[in-house]
Amino acid sequence: MTTQVINPATAAVVATVEAADLAATDAAIDRARRAAADWRAVAPGDRARLLRRFAEAVDADLERLARLEVRNAGHTIGNARWEAGNVRDVLHYSAGLPERLLGSQIPVAGGVDITFCEPLGVVGIIVPWNFPMPIAAWGFAPALAAGNTVVLKPAELTPLTAIRLGELAREAGLPEGVFQIVTGKGSVVGQRFVTHPAVRKVVFTGSTEVGKQIMAGCAEQVKRVTLELGGKSANIVFADADLERAAATAPYAVFDNAGQDCCARSRILVQRSVFDRFLELLEPAVQAVRVGDPADESTEMGPLISAAHRERVAGFLEPATTVAFTGTCPDGPGFWFAPTVVLPGSPTDRVVTEEVFGPVVAVLPFEDEADAIRIANDTEYGLSGSLWTSDVGRALRVSRAVEAGNLSVNSHSSVRYSTPFGGFKQSGLGRELGPDAARAFTETKNVFIATE
Repeated sequence: MTTQVINPATAAVVATVEAADLAATDAAIDRARRAAADWRAVAPGDRARLLRRFAEAVDADLERLARLEVRNAGHTIGNARWEAGNVRDVLHYSAGLPERLLGSQIPVAGGVDITFCEPLGVVGIIVPWNFPMPIAAWGFAPALAAGNTVVLKPAELTPLTAIRLGELAREAGLPEGVFQIVTGKGSVVGQRFVTHPAVRKVVFTGSTEVGKQIMAGCAEQVKRVTLELGGKSANIVFADADLERAAATAPYAVFDNAGQDCCARSRILVQRSVFDRFLELLEPAVQAVRVGDPADESTEMGPLISAAHRERVAGFLEPATTVAFTGTCPDGPGFWFAPTVVLPGSPTDRVVTEEVFGPVVAVLPFEDEADAIRIANDTEYGLSGSLWTSDVGRALRVSRAVEAGNLSVNSHSSVRYSTPFGGFKQSGLGRELGPDAARAFTETKNVFIATE
């Protein structure tokens, strides 16, 4: 069985990829299981050197990976270069972790008590279509660093860069079976990660609905999970903020990657006293977003991933929803959708409460600090968000009160490879990236040695 990969900017077929069946998936997991003992026995320094070689191979191949992602996922060339560079950087950072997975010595009576960080074994990673390269690396790099073997399933729509990363891993010298790419359906490959007893942990990024199913399935075997799920992040703008800067940057906080981002600030909350002024500043900023050919160096936003997804996004523009203004987009082939700013008729509108996952942002007024916090937290999600104010005390108070895992003050940055990333509430479970990333792929073993 095969699947076709469609270029979202042209609607043309760019590749045909094998879709693994259950037998092929089991064979990959068995190879990973057999390789696990040897990989965990590799000295930490040698494991680190192999990861650095992998990073260097990615760096040497960066432009090819970026160009491939333009066709694979419709990402702008600028974004795709950053994404490939992020894979390199996460690998370099993770290469420092094997020699820093420290246990501890605990004072006890009658002997010596020590702890070890032991690798889990086989890790199954399920990657979404919105950021195929970096999200893959956030899982596989620390998992490999901790001494696990990895079987990775890319999204059916966007498998090409994951396949290339698998080739680069082999070129860098990672042993057979340590890092494998298995393409295919989530209902076959991903589900087998959940049910196969040799897979000790599943890492999933995707919708909250599917994440709940994976968590329930893993519970049958008390299998560990890391889940990075949906988001409905708030961009909170107070009256004392630098309004010009807040308005100029707001489009890129939600329209980057055509809004197909769990961290997208898809709700802009503006203090009522400056609400009209903010909208006046936002309109030209939205209309200035350059939407078009993602291979063009000047393009700032590309297409949506598919025709079906474009139809889903359009469904959020209900008759009661007022479209304040839009940007522009091409008319030709491809799955285009113009950047759109809406004024909801009610706080319960779907565009306010549900994850659109497209270039649509709702702008709502708030009265004061308490009201801003109430609206920001009035969602089942809690992944990311931004806060704009010149009052440092307010920045700290609101940051502590907003229920989200990643917040930025006077900025829209959500991800740094050296800091933890993950969500509150139904945005997920566990943390990726940062200094403790490899520990999420280990078990703590306690050993007591009698001295009496």
